[in-house]
Amino acid sequence: MNPQSVYEAQAPKLCVLKFGSSVLGVETDYPAAALEVYRHVRDGEKVVAVVSALAGETDALLGQGERVGGAGANPALLARVARVGELHSAALMALALGRIGVRACTLDPHEMGLCAEGEPLDANLVGLDVDAVRASLEAHDVVVVPGFTAGHAQHGVVTLGRGGTDLSAVFFAARLGAHRVRLIKDVDGVYAEDPARNPGAERFAQMGYDEAAAASAGLIQPKAIMAAKADELLIEVAALGAGEATTIAHLPVRKARPLRGEKLKVALLGCGAVGAGVLAYLRARPDLFELNPVLVRDLARHGEDARFTDTLSEALAGQPDLVVELLGGADYPAEIMCSALRSAAHVVTANKAALARHYDALHACAEAGGVSLAYSAAVGGGAPILETLARLGGEVVAVQGVMNGTANFLLGRLAEGQLFDQAVREARARGFAEADPSADVDGHDAADKLAILVREAFGVALPPERIAKDTLRDVTAAMVKAALARDEVLKQVGRCRRLPDGRVEADVRIESLPLDHPLAGTRDENNRFLVSDAGGRVHGVYGKGAGRWPTAASVFADIMDCQRALLRQSAAGKPRGEAMPLRLSA
Repeated sequence: MNPQSVYEAQAPKLCVLKFGSSVLGVETDYPAAALEVYRHVRDGEKVVAVVSALAGETDALLGQGERVGGAGANPALLARVARVGELHSAALMALALGRIGVRACTLDPHEMGLCAEGEPLDANLVGLDVDAVRASLEAHDVVVVPGFTAGHAQHGVVTLGRGGTDLSAVFFAARLGAHRVRLIKDVDGVYAEDPARNPGAERFAQMGYDEAAAASAGLIQPKAIMAAKADELLIEVAALGAGEATTIAHLPVRKARPLRGEKLKVALLGCGAVGAGVLAYLRARPDLFELNPVLVRDLARHGEDARFTDTLSEALAGQPDLVVELLGGADYPAEIMCSALRSAAHVVTANKAALARHYDALHACAEAGGVSLAYSAAVGGGAPILETLARLGGEVVAVQGVMNGTANFLLGRLAEGQLFDQAVREARARGFAEADPSADVDGHDAADKLAILVREAFGVALPPERIAKDTLRDVTAAMVKAALARDEVLKQVGRCRRLPDGRVEADVRIESLPLDHPLAGTRDENNRFLVSDAGGRVHGVYGKGAGRWPTAASVFADIMDCQRALLRQSAAGKPRGEAMPLRLSA
C-alpha cells in the first residue's frame, strides 16, 4: 500500500440535507440536527447541509430593518439584514457537528460564488462555483451552507423569498450532481391534509412534481419544486431520524399508511461520560423511547432521583426492547448482554473489551434470540470504520490506523514538551483518559479494537492477548526530539493484514511517521484509519475516537437504526420477538 495515496474506490455519494426553521426552532435543536447529518456520513455519504435561520429570527430581523428604515425601506438593505439569521445558523450547525467529531466547515455565499438574479427579497439562484464546494467536500465530510441568501451583481446581497432555503437545497443538489435532496421537516412527509388537524390524514409515499406543488402548499416552496422538476431531481420529505419519506420525482401518486409504533422500552446500563451523553439523546426523544431507571454505580450522586438505580434487576425490569450496555469491563457485561439477547432484547454497546473476548458467544446469542447486536462505537468512537468495512465486504486486505484517541492525545502533548504524568492529568481533565489509563497507554485498548477489526474484515478469531503491543511508557524525551528532528511524529499505530498464505497478523506499535503520511496529521483525540482493498485502493476513515459526545453520537446512531428497523417490522405486522424473562446469574 502506498500511504501517500488515499482515495475512495468510488466517489462517495453526495446528499443535500435541508434543515428549516420548523426543526431549528431554538439553539438546543442543533444537536438533533447534527445527529441527522452524522447518520448520513456514517452511511458513506458526503453531505451539503443547507440551513435556515432559527424560527422567528428572519421575521424579527426584517421587522427590525423595517422599523429602523421606515416606510419604503431599501429592499437591498433589508436583504442584508435578513440574511444574518442564516449565516448565524450555518456556523452553529458546524459547531454542533464538530462537537460530535464530524469534519465540517461552512461556506458563505461569496466563498462559493453563489449568485442570484431578480428582486432583492425574491431572487432566483443562477450561479455557483462548483469547484470551490467540491474542494471543501474533499477536505471535509460535511459542508454547511446558509440557505435563503446569495450574492447579486447589482444589489450585492439578495434573499430568495419565503421558503427560500428549499430552493437553495434544490439548487445545490442540481449543480453538484447530488443523488438526492432530503428536506427535513417537522412532519414525516407530504400529507393529503394537515396531520396536526386530522391524525388520520393520508401520507404520500411518492408523487409527481405537479402533484407535490398542489398538495404541499406551505410545506415546500413552489419555486423549489419546479426547479427540481426542471432538473429531474429526486426530492425526499422526511422528519428528523425518520426512515420513511415522501419521494417526489416523475412518479405516479402512491399513498402509504404513516409508520406509527409503540415507544421502545430502553434499559440503559451505565451513566459515565458516554452514558450521560446517550441519556441526554434518549431524553430528547420522548416520542420514541421509554426509559427504565438508569443503572449507575454510585446512586448517592443522583440523590433521590427515581430515574436512577444501582440494582440491575430494576434497570432491566419489564422486558425492555433494547438494552444499551455502557458499563465497561469484559466478562460481567458480556454475561448481561448474552442474557438480554437470548431473551429477545436488542443490544447496543460500545464495550470493545467484551466484544473482543466474547465475540462468538455474543453473536450466537443474538442469532438465538432473533435480535440485533450493534457496536459501532466500540471501534473508532465516532469514526465509522465498522460501517466502512461492511460496505467493502470481503475486499479488505489490510487496515491500519491511529485508533486510540487517548494515546494519540498523550503523544501529541509529549511532542509539545510535556512530561508524561502532566499529559495524563490533562487527558483526564478533558475526559479523554480514565483514572487508570493503562489500557490506553499499554496498547490493550488498541489491541481489543484490532481483534474486532480482524473479525469484521477477515472473519478470523485473533484474541487480543496474541497481538503484540508497544507501550507509551517506553517513549522517552530523546525519542520525541529525534523524531521531530527528522520531520517525523510518533504515533501509536494499530495494523492488521491478511498474508498471502491466508493467515492474519496484527500488532500495535509506536511508530515514527513522516509528516506527509496520512496518519501523521491525526491530532489529539481523533482517530484515522486507512483501509486497503483488493484493488489496491485506500479508503480513509476519520472521526473523534474519545470523548463523551462523539462516542455517544455513535451509540445513539445504533439505537436509532434499531428503532427504525423495529418500526418497519411492526408496520409489516411482525411481532418484535418472543419475549422471555431475563436470566441473570449475577
